[in-house]
Amino acid sequence: MKKKHSSILRLEGVQTLLASLLCILGGLLAGFIVLLLIEPSGAWEAITSVLQSFFRYPSAKLQLKYFGQTLTRTAPLIMCSLSVLFAYKVGLFNIGVAGQYVAGACAALYFGLALRMPWWVCMIAAMLSGALLGALSGALKTYRNVNVVISGIMLNWIALYVTNMILSMDGLKNPMSPYTMQLRGVNPGALIPQMGLNTLFGNEKSVTIAIPIAVIMALIVWFMLNKTRFGYELKATGYNYHAARYCGMKENRNIIVTMMLSGALAGMGAALLYLTGIEEWETTISSVPAMGFNGIAVAFLGGLSPIGSILAAYFIQHITMGGGNVDLSVYCAQISSLISSLIIFLCAFVAFFKLAIQNHLRRREEACAAKAVKGGEDA
Repeated sequence: MKKKHSSILRLEGVQTLLASLLCILGGLLAGFIVLLLIEPSGAWEAITSVLQSFFRYPSAKLQLKYFGQTLTRTAPLIMCSLSVLFAYKVGLFNIGVAGQYVAGACAALYFGLALRMPWWVCMIAAMLSGALLGALSGALKTYRNVNVVISGIMLNWIALYVTNMILSMDGLKNPMSPYTMQLRGVNPGALIPQMGLNTLFGNEKSVTIAIPIAVIMALIVWFMLNKTRFGYELKATGYNYHAARYCGMKENRNIIVTMMLSGALAGMGAALLYLTGIEEWETTISSVPAMGFNGIAVAFLGGLSPIGSILAAYFIQHITMGGGNVDLSVYCAQISSLISSLIIFLCAFVAFFKLAIQNHLRRREEACAAKAVKGGEDA
């Protein structure tokens, strides 16, 4: 039995899962300590409220409604995490995913509100917009050796302010608020179809096929990276740029294509949010939306696995939504953001926890081997 237990622990996927769970537990524990410091009497109720999220609602109808909203906001987070891990697998840290997400939002809303295009055209436009921004960062890296982190950060802010200017145009911005016009009123055809999914979640209008689309894209990314020659070449370029060139691979093309595909995934993530009609773009926003940066944390919490990113994205969004259930007279709703931030911070230690597990297994194997040798000598 022990041998079987050890063999399971040797699996990399199991080690990643255990390391991620340790990060989550550590973040929850740290968040609970913060709650105790603020107000000890309500700390336990507050932490359970965050974890229970929509399950705290008294009726099943309300639970389904807010569950649907959680899934709706999970879909773009999955796409942003896929964008990050796709580039990271090729040795590139795409911190510009936030700007590519913004560019995708701009294109999706412009095509939907100004050009009155159907949803699938808006989504393609969003993907192309994000891909263009990603390709620009990749080209700067390839031809001018500009670090993708530096170019990504700069392009994030350029994309934000260009988007604000474009979406502030007449006919796009609501004259009575800083937000864009509602797609549902201007161009219902730009909304992603529901195909009956809304009836499963209490007729929640924001529940669309964006959710299965995000899951399908995760499977496609997994297949592309692990089961195709193209994916092998991309990863080989990331592992060793010079070795890939020596083997005849087009390393410069691979870098640009990687950043382009990564940007397309981020742009698609923005389309999966704004084309559901759950929210509008705020044209006066002065900071890059957190969705892109949260994708970085989700990617690492999910062990840089497309399948793991689905679970990690849902968990982060689950506790984020649960933050609104705490007693606001004692705690602020941002306590869930604090807890998720602590979990995100601990994500940096996933590799450390995996190494600790591996060291533990090695010490056990050495102890068993020494015991076997000693037993043989005694015999």
